[in-house]
Amino acid sequence: MSEAAKYFYGIIDSKGDGRLSPPENRISGGIYTIPYQDISALVSDSPKVDCASLSREALARLLLNHQQVIEKIMSLEYAVIPVKLGSFAGDEAEVKAILQKGYALMRDIITKISDKIEIDLAATWCDFAAVLHEIGEDAAIKGLKEELLSIHEGITVDDQIKVGAMIKNVLDKKREDYVFLIQNTLNVMSHEFKVHDLMDDKMVINAAFLIDKDMYKDFERKVEELNIRCGEKLRFRLVGPLPPYSFYTLEIKKLSFEEVDWARKKLNLPSFSSKEEIKKAFRRAAFSFHPDTNPDANLDTADVKKAFNEVTAAYKTLCEYCLAFEQSGQGNEYSFREEKWEENALLVRVKE
Repeated sequence: MSEAAKYFYGIIDSKGDGRLSPPENRISGGIYTIPYQDISALVSDSPKVDCASLSREALARLLLNHQQVIEKIMSLEYAVIPVKLGSFAGDEAEVKAILQKGYALMRDIITKISDKIEIDLAATWCDFAAVLHEIGEDAAIKGLKEELLSIHEGITVDDQIKVGAMIKNVLDKKREDYVFLIQNTLNVMSHEFKVHDLMDDKMVINAAFLIDKDMYKDFERKVEELNIRCGEKLRFRLVGPLPPYSFYTLEIKKLSFEEVDWARKKLNLPSFSSKEEIKKAFRRAAFSFHPDTNPDANLDTADVKKAFNEVTAAYKTLCEYCLAFEQSGQGNEYSFREEKWEENALLVRVKE
């Protein structure tokens, strides 16, 4: 049986809002707020689940519900800081501890996103086959093809790879030119801009823009102008207005004492260390285990790689612990004793 927990959707500014004060803090569909000072967590009562263990269908349903709740609250004219999918707290006390730990960060983000929205923009080639045909007519590529066809032995796999690489380079240059134009045109209207990974070769750009809420129509018009300037060779798609998913999604993490202690021992650190000492310990360990600096090791390649990955993971864990330590106002001398870990186990940060 799964343990009962509080599922996190987001954080809102609840200053001076009587609608979200108990007992009127239930919104709808089991969603309610837990306040701390002038901010509130949007939560629901839910059994705790591990997202990694969910089926693809169950994860998709959870994501859809998660986004629908956040976007519904946004539609009520709240600035919402989204919380990472699958974030739980054990009880109300832990929710308040999280709000207390991340209060300064949350207030800063609320200031940054007030009266702003995210717009996601994707552009794809209207006729990808035509683009490839046009590239194929490039003088250098055409010349190489003719040269290869004249060889009596026939075209080898290496020849095909060479032609493919040339086509890719020209395609990438075309894409870069369009991305430069799109960014320069739309960045002047946005406070922040973020590029996401492309889904496939047919996609030219996949990006998010944080803009003023009242600039949405102007942003749409700029995209229409871009479409004309690009000779309608690109197909533009806008999604929004959205909460600032791409810019300020919060990650809430509770570090276990076991993983922090393991990381400390892996880097051979004492019970108290400074950040500089942690960095030095990682560099020493990484230098010892890195395959490029340890070619004569008696370990096989798999063992060396595993050891290097472990010290890298240990360093990442200790960096997270140090950040949690700093959020508690404990200074920059880090204690790894269990009693200090209890005060610094919670980490609240913007998801990378």
